[in-house]
Amino acid sequence: MKARLIYNPSSGNETILKSVADILDVLEAAGYEASAFRTTPQPLSAQTEARRAAEAGFDLIVAAGGDGTLNEVVNGLSPLAQRPQLAIIPGGTTNDYARALKIPRNDPVAAAQLILKKQTLPMDIGKAGSHYFMNIAGGGSISEITYEVPSEYKSILGYLAYLVKGAEMLPRIKPINMHIEYDQGCYDGDVTLFLSGLTNSVGGFEQIAPDAELGDGKLSLLIVKGANIAEILILVAKALKGGSHINDPKIIYTKTSHLFVKPNDNHKIMINLDGEYGGDAPMKFSVLPHHLEIFADVDAIPDRSISSETPDEQQAEQQFVQSVDSLKQK
Repeated sequence: MKARLIYNPSSGNETILKSVADILDVLEAAGYEASAFRTTPQPLSAQTEARRAAEAGFDLIVAAGGDGTLNEVVNGLSPLAQRPQLAIIPGGTTNDYARALKIPRNDPVAAAQLILKKQTLPMDIGKAGSHYFMNIAGGGSISEITYEVPSEYKSILGYLAYLVKGAEMLPRIKPINMHIEYDQGCYDGDVTLFLSGLTNSVGGFEQIAPDAELGDGKLSLLIVKGANIAEILILVAKALKGGSHINDPKIIYTKTSHLFVKPNDNHKIMINLDGEYGGDAPMKFSVLPHHLEIFADVDAIPDRSISSETPDEQQAEQQFVQSVDSLKQK
């Protein structure tokens, strides 16, 4: 069996770069003839190599890097009729997919060692236009936060960078008039944000889609109707306090196998796929059921009571909730 490690050398403050030799040792111990590819500044470097390695007959692709690198690898593999197994070594800021699959997020070698357990899941993959996504697709002014956080800022502050940038952008958030079609019907009106996800982890938050099920062939669709700053803050606080936001009248929350989004006016809707720009609406979204076989800590996934958040993330969320509660009392 052959395994190809595709790694981003700058991810995770270069922790992946420093761990390449150890990761290859783990792959050898798992029974693979292992080799590595270091991504380059060339556009779609990881995507091109993933497709090449798959077509060359590799049995396992190991994607090591942030959500952007993982998305490229998924786009390299998903169009193929014969797709190798995929393993993930997270090295980015939020590492949403690793959260959902309970893959260690702060230790590249420990993440690689998960392969030794030989536990995989047949995972759904989303398709948006001609692109693929593994976790989240969305649009609206709030989603533009991910484009505006500088890479060096994310490297220093990590997950907290999004909270800081989000607070800075709040005064600029304006709803967009959209037409959104889904299995249960359609919505026409002002939208501050729409998200369609394949897991329960979005931007570091694990309660955005509280009842998301891995591999169920559905997108968890969340539509935030036109909301002012105070209402947005309250919705985020509800999401952090157990996912009660889905019952708010400003929210439409449902499961769907397809989605179509377009603007009702000339406003541009930038589509965000796994944290990266994926084109503009109008756009169709669909689900490819059980499309990729991905290594995961299957034993840990059913236990929803165990939080995979770090103490810093928990403290930041608690402070945010307390701040919003104090605002509501004024």
